[in-house]
Amino acid sequence: MPAALILSSFVASSRVGGAMQALALAEFRFEPILVPTVLFGRHPGWGAPGGGPVATETFESLLDGVEANGGFEQVDLVLTGYFASAAQVRAAARAIDAVRAAPRGPEARKPLVVVDPTMGDSGKGLYVQPEVPPAITAELIRRADYVTPNAWELERLTGISARAPQSAVDAARLLGRPTLVSSVERGQEIGVVYADRNEAWFAAHAKSPDAPRGTGDLLSALFAAALSEGQPVSYALARATGGVAETVASAAMWKTPELPVVAMGAKIKAASPIVRIERLA
Repeated sequence: MPAALILSSFVASSRVGGAMQALALAEFRFEPILVPTVLFGRHPGWGAPGGGPVATETFESLLDGVEANGGFEQVDLVLTGYFASAAQVRAAARAIDAVRAAPRGPEARKPLVVVDPTMGDSGKGLYVQPEVPPAITAELIRRADYVTPNAWELERLTGISARAPQSAVDAARLLGRPTLVSSVERGQEIGVVYADRNEAWFAAHAKSPDAPRGTGDLLSALFAAALSEGQPVSYALARATGGVAETVASAAMWKTPELPVVAMGAKIKAASPIVRIERLA
């Protein structure tokens, strides 16, 4: 059975970060291996979160324990997200190298590495330590098979606008890695752009007035799951965007401030009629 190594936050009562991704990936029969970068009681957007960062030595020791137990040999997917320090980012880079170098059977697939360069967002600005973005750029982007920033993060990575679909394509191609860009707007729609050297797509739906936190984390997990199944990127984009859009719509219907990932069940895996997809290049 597939296993996913998730290097990101653990937030006990909010459906964000690595803990939420572990729940979402379980629907795809992934065995999650979550190595947390922070331990919070709730999302900081709700107020004082409780808990705090995981010490670098502890983070590295957790990774050592997973590796010593043969965990790296079982990993099919690596997802990175929120980091509390540049030292954690460097430890994550070493872990990615070790996962790729771990012995595997002749029929085993190459592990897929998806890097979400979690740094900040429009209207909020930077919400990690200033040392973290340059470390992600130097250590993780070049190791990624896919990069999944939001539009604000892509602008910070490239220095050019990425808010509209075509500008997001142009910025994504500067990264030199296949890129999934969330929070791209056009008129009354919001959506996700995928771009690599050969093709580009836009999956869009109507804007939600008040989406819960964690949609970017969920998008990365759903997109990675579809790719791990061998799905074409256009279908992976449509299905992942649909899963997020339906989860946000369900949160509004059920009047919950958090993403109802577990309650969605298998519906989180399905494409959605409220999402349309178009080819950009």
